Amino acid sequence: MSIVTRNNLMFPSLMNEFFKPDWFGGSENYAATLPAVNIKEDDTGFHLELAIPGKKKDDFNVEIDNDIFTISMETKTADEKTEENYTRKEFSYTSFKRSFTLPETVNSEKIKAAYTDGILSFDLPKKEEALPKPKRLIEIGK
Repeated sequence: MSIVTRNNLMFPSLMNEFFKPDWFGGSENYAATLPAVNIKEDDTGFHLELAIPGKKKDDFNVEIDNDIFTISMETKTADEKTEENYTRKEFSYTSFKRSFTLPETVNSEKIKAAYTDGILSFDLPKKEEALPKPKRLIEIGK
């Protein structure tokens, strides 16, 4: 994985302004279209959380293809109001797609997902052979 960063010394101020998320429709829209993900690992597996409020669980598409775990969403809304001399039509479109390469230790057959209070969460359990083994005492023979 590589991390790309911008440095003010490398890009002039105008370039920084151009590449800011709010240049193309506001920072709220940018944040809503690419939710951040929290990933935590413990002895039993990995736990992912994405904050995506105001949606329904049916809005999300989650799939695994060749050990690539992909979470995506696409919603469209339209509102049209006609009164006497005018018509007002508003619409919005929101989508995102996040993909992760699953570690070999994940049991992809037992992944669980939930969407509660605007949080989309996943439990990715580790395979039995990847779980930590308890200590055992080995007796020394004669």
